[in-house]
Amino acid sequence: MSRSVMSASADRALAWDVDRVRADFPALRRSVRGHPLAYLDNAATALKPESVIAGVAEYYTQVSANVARGVHTPSQEATARFEAVRERVAAFIGAASPAEVVFTAGTTAGLNLVAQSYGAAMLEPGDEILVTEIEHHSNLVPWHLVAARTGAVVRGVPLTEDLTLDLDRLEQMLSDRVRVVAVCHASNVLGTVLPIKQIAAMAHRRGAVVVVDGAQAIPHLPVRVGDLGCDFYAFSAHKLFGPTGLGILWGRTELLAKMPPWQGGGGMIAQVELTGSTYAPPPMRFEAGTPPIAEVYGLGAALDYLDGWDRVAATRYEDALADEAAERLAGLSGVTVYRPRGPRVSVVTFTVADIHPHDIGTALDAKGVAVRAGHHCAQPLMRRLGVPATVRVSFAPYNSPADIDALITGVGHAQRVFGA
Repeated sequence: MSRSVMSASADRALAWDVDRVRADFPALRRSVRGHPLAYLDNAATALKPESVIAGVAEYYTQVSANVARGVHTPSQEATARFEAVRERVAAFIGAASPAEVVFTAGTTAGLNLVAQSYGAAMLEPGDEILVTEIEHHSNLVPWHLVAARTGAVVRGVPLTEDLTLDLDRLEQMLSDRVRVVAVCHASNVLGTVLPIKQIAAMAHRRGAVVVVDGAQAIPHLPVRVGDLGCDFYAFSAHKLFGPTGLGILWGRTELLAKMPPWQGGGGMIAQVELTGSTYAPPPMRFEAGTPPIAEVYGLGAALDYLDGWDRVAATRYEDALADEAAERLAGLSGVTVYRPRGPRVSVVTFTVADIHPHDIGTALDAKGVAVRAGHHCAQPLMRRLGVPATVRVSFAPYNSPADIDALITGVGHAQRVFGA
């Protein structure tokens, strides 16, 4: 371990007990190809603590009943817990009411819901949707689909030379024809944190609504949707140490109230006749069919678990790890690190000269290091960077300086194997 890492680790240990946190995550006890697992793919999905796993198991072993309308005790228990977690989520993000919280299948589903419900109902031919050059495909493709249906036009806001969002260009592109501004809170590739409050103020002056992909921000930043000033905010439970298959869409009450359903079925109706239906108010209007009940139990456990963290200390710790990793990677011959200035979450993206990122990922896996390699569902950004793909490492508060050592050793191993 380098002297700088040892020193930084000692300083951080005063504020963050990483060994205690690591003990909560059973996946970290395994080895991969004979090496301790160095899990650096947290931007794809975070590991789950024991309490979240127990929360999901509690539903299946003690309740295992459907929610809503059931008169038997297990169903009433499940319904009460389900709605209690909705209230818990509302408090976690600073929503005005639990009725503003819609459970979905993930961030992608939440963004599609907004596009297919709000967008399809409100957009007309010639209207404009602004997106940015750093968006995940989940905040691009839904707008392409709804634009094709409605005759609206999708336009992209570029980055500056230093890979930050060009706010001056955004201001110029905003016009009375712009109806939607769709942006990420934090980039899944560069880690860049966008100034959502400023963007929302700019968009609202032109009468546009602001839709935020919060998937990468929610594990790292304190999110208060009222303070951000946006109109919709979507994120996933699995990046917040909760289960997969569950997302949260927050929307302003007045906007949700005038949006039509995007899926039909049980649970979202007021009255059904053979020839037509009327619909329940939000959020039930957008939750057709049996919801992800066990996953909601797990999300409640994840939020309870996070209550035990000093999240400011956790963020400082993981940011310090990311800074250390970026510095050490940049010091390796042939390595290019893509890391803009300004606020960032703990993501580091890089390439190695003459070695494809997939080969780097495979070589790292041989040393027990889990990273993400590819275009990261951000092909427009890859084209902006001038590369087909990159390697991404992403940190969580259970990562350690030893994970950085394993990463650096693994990259060196890859360079030797591939002769770079």
